[in-house]
Amino acid sequence: MAKTFKKEETTVAPLLLDEKDMSILRLLQHNARITVREISDKIHLSTTPVHERIKRMEEAGVIKQYAALVDHAKVKKGLMVICYVSLKTHSKDAGTKFIKTIHELNEVVECYNISGEFDFMLKVVAENMDDYYNFHVNKLSQAENIGQVQSVFVMGIIKQTHVLVH
Repeated sequence: MAKTFKKEETTVAPLLLDEKDMSILRLLQHNARITVREISDKIHLSTTPVHERIKRMEEAGVIKQYAALVDHAKVKKGLMVICYVSLKTHSKDAGTKFIKTIHELNEVVECYNISGEFDFMLKVVAENMDDYYNFHVNKLSQAENIGQVQSVFVMGIIKQTHVLVH
């Protein structure tokens, strides 16, 4: 399981990041396993301040977690589907129940609350079409308050990145 850093749920001003912080973030985005020593050598700062900066960014929620990026096809999850979902009823309780359900569905790797014709956009991974059909019919469609689901099958990935700081 990826190590996740929790921040307080209060509204806090964004952390002010200087160029050294940005350099650290760039390096960590490209290789989360890079050592503090390697970072310090690359940005010309001793290890203690580098470690303190990383810790400060973790505590402030700038760095949310460290994780391994996995090739979907190599773990038998080669089918990616974008599902647009609308709910029948739009209430806080209905939305909360739907979100709770989504968190329990392992096939859903990302979920966004969106505007427009649909309420949510899900990124779903499955082994193949039969696996997705089973997910759609026996899990997603059985969720309480589902109005409409539109599935779009990903034919190829043109750009996929986790890098936010360039």
